[in-house]
Amino acid sequence: MVVVPLWCYNGTMPASLSIKNVPDDVIERLRARAARNRRSLQGELLDLVERAADELPIISARDVYQRIRKLNLPAGESSADIIRELRDGR
Repeated sequence: MVVVPLWCYNGTMPASLSIKNVPDDVIERLRARAARNRRSLQGELLDLVERAADELPIISARDVYQRIRKLNLPAGESSADIIRELRDGR
Protein backbone atom coordinates (compact mmCIF):
# COMPACT_ATOMS: atom_id res chain seq x y z
CA MET A 1 0.00 0.00 0.00
CA VAL A 2 1.34 3.41 -0.96
CA VAL A 3 0.61 6.25 1.45
CA VAL A 4 0.50 9.66 -0.17
CA PRO A 5 0.87 12.73 2.08
CA LEU A 6 -2.26 14.82 2.46
CA TRP A 7 -0.48 17.96 1.25
CA CYS A 8 -0.57 16.53 -2.27
CA TYR A 9 -4.35 16.83 -2.41
CA ASN A 10 -5.38 19.88 -0.40
CA GLY A 11 -5.07 22.32 -3.29
CA THR A 12 -2.63 24.65 -1.56
CA MET A 13 0.96 25.41 -2.34
CA PRO A 14 3.22 23.69 0.20
CA ALA A 15 5.61 25.90 2.14
CA SER A 16 9.36 25.39 1.99
CA LEU A 17 11.33 24.97 5.19
CA SER A 18 15.06 25.38 5.65
CA ILE A 19 17.25 24.07 8.46
CA LYS A 20 20.71 25.63 8.62
CA ASN A 21 23.95 24.40 10.16
CA VAL A 22 22.97 20.73 10.33
CA PRO A 23 26.00 18.69 11.44
CA ASP A 24 27.38 16.27 8.84
CA ASP A 25 26.84 13.23 11.09
CA VAL A 26 23.15 14.10 11.46
CA ILE A 27 22.78 14.42 7.69
CA GLU A 28 24.43 11.04 7.18
CA ARG A 29 22.11 9.40 9.74
CA LEU A 30 19.10 10.97 8.01
CA ARG A 31 20.31 9.75 4.61
CA ALA A 32 20.76 6.24 6.01
CA ARG A 33 17.30 6.37 7.53
CA ALA A 34 15.83 7.54 4.21
CA ALA A 35 17.57 4.68 2.38
CA ARG A 36 16.21 2.13 4.88
CA ASN A 37 12.72 3.51 4.28
CA ARG A 38 13.24 3.64 0.49
CA ARG A 39 12.70 7.38 0.37
CA SER A 40 14.65 10.40 -0.75
CA LEU A 41 16.15 12.59 1.96
CA GLN A 42 13.41 15.14 1.22
CA GLY A 43 10.70 12.48 1.56
CA GLU A 44 12.17 11.26 4.84
CA LEU A 45 12.33 14.78 6.26
CA LEU A 46 8.75 15.47 5.21
CA ASP A 47 7.61 12.25 6.89
CA LEU A 48 9.41 13.25 10.11
CA VAL A 49 7.86 16.72 10.07
CA GLU A 50 4.37 15.36 9.38
CA ARG A 51 4.62 12.86 12.25
CA ALA A 52 5.98 15.50 14.62
CA ALA A 53 3.09 17.81 13.74
CA ASP A 54 0.60 15.01 14.50
CA GLU A 55 1.94 14.29 17.99
CA LEU A 56 -0.32 14.96 20.94
CA PRO A 57 0.10 18.38 22.49
CA ILE A 58 2.11 18.65 25.68
CA ILE A 59 -0.04 19.26 28.72
CA SER A 60 0.93 21.59 31.53
CA ALA A 61 1.95 20.55 35.03
CA ARG A 62 -1.29 22.10 36.28
CA ASP A 63 -3.32 19.85 33.93
CA VAL A 64 -1.42 16.78 35.14
CA TYR A 65 -2.03 17.77 38.77
CA GLN A 66 -5.76 18.30 38.14
CA ARG A 67 -6.08 14.94 36.37
CA ILE A 68 -4.34 13.16 39.24
CA ARG A 69 -6.55 14.90 41.80
CA LYS A 70 -9.65 13.66 39.95
CA LEU A 71 -8.49 10.08 40.45
CA ASN A 72 -9.04 10.43 44.22
CA LEU A 73 -6.03 8.27 45.03
CA PRO A 74 -5.30 7.55 48.69
CA ALA A 75 -2.61 9.71 50.28
CA GLY A 76 0.75 8.00 50.64
CA GLU A 77 3.58 8.60 53.03
CA SER A 78 4.97 12.10 53.26
CA SER A 79 8.33 12.76 51.67
CA ALA A 80 9.75 13.52 55.13
CA ASP A 81 8.70 10.05 56.34
CA ILE A 82 10.27 8.37 53.31
CA ILE A 83 13.53 10.28 53.75
CA ARG A 84 13.56 9.49 57.48
CA GLU A 85 13.12 5.76 56.73
CA LEU A 86 15.91 5.79 54.16
CA ARG A 87 18.22 7.70 56.49
CA ASP A 88 17.56 5.40 59.41
CA GLY A 89 18.23 2.36 57.20
CA ARG A 90 14.94 0.58 57.78
